Amino acid sequence: MPLHDWNSLVQDISNWILKYVEKNNISTLVVGVSGGIDSAVTSTLCAKTGLRTVVVNMPINQDISQYNLSNQHINWLTSKWSNVESHIIDLSESYDILSTKLTEYNVSELSLANTRARLRMSTLYALAGSTNGIVVGTGNKVEDFGVGFFTKYGDGGVDISPIADLYKSEVYSLAKSLQIIQSIQDALPTDGLWNDGRTDEDQIGATYEELEWAMNEIENPSLEKQLNERLAEVMKIYLKFNRMNSHKMKPIPIFKFNR
Repeated sequence: MPLHDWNSLVQDISNWILKYVEKNNISTLVVGVSGGIDSAVTSTLCAKTGLRTVVVNMPINQDISQYNLSNQHINWLTSKWSNVESHIIDLSESYDILSTKLTEYNVSELSLANTRARLRMSTLYALAGSTNGIVVGTGNKVEDFGVGFFTKYGDGGVDISPIADLYKSEVYSLAKSLQIIQSIQDALPTDGLWNDGRTDEDQIGATYEELEWAMNEIENPSLEKQLNERLAEVMKIYLKFNRMNSHKMKPIPIFKFNR
């Protein structure tokens, strides 16, 4: 897609957000900013609406590089758009107290990591609920509808999802069009939920480029059925995560009472 088409898409998404807000009498857009490409693009799209946009850095014993990237992006936003206001809400103490209590019950490391995302969600909704606002999601298509790489009722707990129909590569193209600071464009994707700073690829075992290929291959099968060893492994990884996380990507099951 040529650069001018990406610029057009930027405007289309911002207008979509604006129309939703106007229809529902919303005053404020609230976005958690992690220092990653998805939240950087989403918060910038919100800023471009001209609406009050509250961006929040919520460190929890955070890797300093992630913390700094988040602040760099927030400073860039506030320098360009007067409708953007920022907050740093350090949740480390709250998390440490809760995790200490939960450790008594042998809660797993993964569950504790997801607790970080749920603390952040609660914080964003506290701000949104106090400002006639909504929480704006930052997930992309591969995460939200491919491998389900998000925390249920954590970063998956949002009101609208402006970039959830965009592949990761398309998010990067939007970032280039929006002139997001280069250090964020160059940073390795990470969910920021682990003390060791592990990347998304470390956790999944495949790059987003590879996962996009698998998602596209399933939706639009090619004539070539013989996959090389790596592509076969990527497809196996994609299908494993897709099955394992399907409960996140489908509506909550409801028992139907036959009256």
